[in-house]
Amino acid sequence: MNKKILTLALGLIASWPAFSQTAEPVAKLSLAEALKFAISNNEIIKKALLDQKSAEYKIKETKGSGLPQLAANGTLTAFPALATQLLPGELAGQPGTLIPVQFGTKYNAQGGLELNQLIFRKSFFVGLQAANTTRDLYQLRTQMSEEEVIYNVSSAYLQLLQTKQQFNTIDANFNRLVQLEKILTLQYKNDVATKVQVNRVTVNKINLENQRQTLVANYEQQQNALKFFMGLPIDQKLEVVDSTTVINTEIPASPDAAAILATRLDYKLLNVQKNLYKLNVKNIQSGYYPSISGFGAVNTSAQRNEFNFFDGTQPWFKAVNLGVRLSVPIFDGFQRKNQMRQAQIEVEKVDQDISRLTRNTQLALSNAVTQIQTSLRSIEAQERNVRLAQDVYKNTNELYKEGLSPLTELLETEVALREAQTNLNNERLKYQLAQLTYLQAKGELKTLIK
Repeated sequence: MNKKILTLALGLIASWPAFSQTAEPVAKLSLAEALKFAISNNEIIKKALLDQKSAEYKIKETKGSGLPQLAANGTLTAFPALATQLLPGELAGQPGTLIPVQFGTKYNAQGGLELNQLIFRKSFFVGLQAANTTRDLYQLRTQMSEEEVIYNVSSAYLQLLQTKQQFNTIDANFNRLVQLEKILTLQYKNDVATKVQVNRVTVNKINLENQRQTLVANYEQQQNALKFFMGLPIDQKLEVVDSTTVINTEIPASPDAAAILATRLDYKLLNVQKNLYKLNVKNIQSGYYPSISGFGAVNTSAQRNEFNFFDGTQPWFKAVNLGVRLSVPIFDGFQRKNQMRQAQIEVEKVDQDISRLTRNTQLALSNAVTQIQTSLRSIEAQERNVRLAQDVYKNTNELYKEGLSPLTELLETEVALREAQTNLNNERLKYQLAQLTYLQAKGELKTLIK
């Protein structure tokens, strides 16, 4: 199976440019094969994987803030006109006067390295917890994206399969009308049948042709939907494998909603989100704690009246400093207090989401089980109905050939048979979709790939 999927994928990728030049290959896929291809090619899943990769870089970024931070700096300043200051004349033996003096040199240069190292900041450790939790969040989102794609592909596949079965029903009834039209046309030529009788059959045949054209358009649209969800080009030819029952899972009499809920991805996702909001509360609280960091700097500088900083004989002067910085928050105008209240409300909102998901899971399970049971009974009834309609049509056809039944009655039985077969196909689709919904409610959509 894996080899078949790989061959298909390589064939599709390698052959796309050549499709217009040669006969287009038709990809015939089972549901499991279509799902495997979609998991590898759907853009939603690819985007989720990119978010997951981005989360890994976010973790590294957070860890990096606790590593030594080293920066280089340099300045070059020119003073075309030096600032002048006035000094008391007593300093130069000129009491009672002010002497203008200029300090400094025409060019100053300075360069150095600055090092900062975090020693303690509580928010850093909370941030590490949040970063790791974010990794779990994006992993769950990726898995949920996969489940969404699996549901969409499966639903489109089942509808396409049901439409394909409907073609068989229309074609079979169309062929019966074609044969009947030939017989009536021959009888009309021999003055045994009337033109009205021939026209009635022709009208029914044209109606079936129109229905088939509508079905062809629906089939093409459903194919495009399936290819879209799979990540296939719209112009790629695709066929589904014939099968009466694609999904057939065992349904317990009373599913344990609580146990099922604990395994669902959306329930796990909400709990991870809740943990993240709790960590946000802790992060805000950490603002009340003092922080300690170490710092150090090495600088060298030079002053020149001429621009000769590259002259190795001229002196440069070094300066080194080391220290520890303590920051203690005292009063912030109650900002953190109100931020914490907002963050706690977010936690409470997630609790409401969890409560709603719990009830929604119970509802979805109950409705899916009810629909499955109803569809099973309807399928049994429709199968009996089809058998009866086939017998009625067969008997009416025999009576018509013997001249004991009018043409209108034969046409009515043909329409009734067609409707019974259509209803059976629709009920089978409802049953398969109900099974799909049940697997979604249980969080077991990935079992369709195995």
